[in-house]
Amino acid sequence: MSFHEVNLPARLAFGSTGGVERRTEIVTLGSGFERRSTPWAHGRRRYLIGANLRSLDDMAALTGFFEARRGRLYGFRFRDFADCKSCAPGAAVGPLDQVLGEGDGVRTAFQLVKRYGEGEAGLERRIAKPVEGTVRIAVDGVERAASGFAVDVATGLVTLDGAPDAGGAVTAGFAFDTPVRFDADRIEVTLESFDAGRMAAVPLIEVRV
Repeated sequence: MSFHEVNLPARLAFGSTGGVERRTEIVTLGSGFERRSTPWAHGRRRYLIGANLRSLDDMAALTGFFEARRGRLYGFRFRDFADCKSCAPGAAVGPLDQVLGEGDGVRTAFQLVKRYGEGEAGLERRIAKPVEGTVRIAVDGVERAASGFAVDVATGLVTLDGAPDAGGAVTAGFAFDTPVRFDADRIEVTLESFDAGRMAAVPLIEVRV
């Protein structure tokens, strides 16, 4: 896949707006009842960045980052500070934050996930871009040393150095980035003075990886 394992500098994202997009198809029946369905199993994040930039240096940095990604061609990492941890944004990451699965005495690989909501209505989001050095793993509530597992930071796959016993809960805590790409092939800058300007908002969209 066309993806660069680089982060958009955080200072270029200050003042960004965005959130989760869903796609719902609604058919109103003759009786007045509705039939609702969705072709998407998971939501998709969208963001607008750059509109608050005023420094020509920052605008040049964003333009350079855009050029290096070839516009919409290559994806990259984006830190959504409203949703970038396995726990609440203001809490500290802990090894019991999210359940990855149960051991069976054979399986050693577990995908990082984050759960939204409770019970049967809850949704698991696959986390493919964990932040290196932040992943913590526990088995049956006992945290494993960092030397006891390996993390592929490009896919979010965790491989334990030994298979957990059958029924043993595997849990994790981590920070993560959202994989995105630019959703426009154009950036517009207005020069307002010798050292300041204004940039039109630049759209980003989450990509599946």
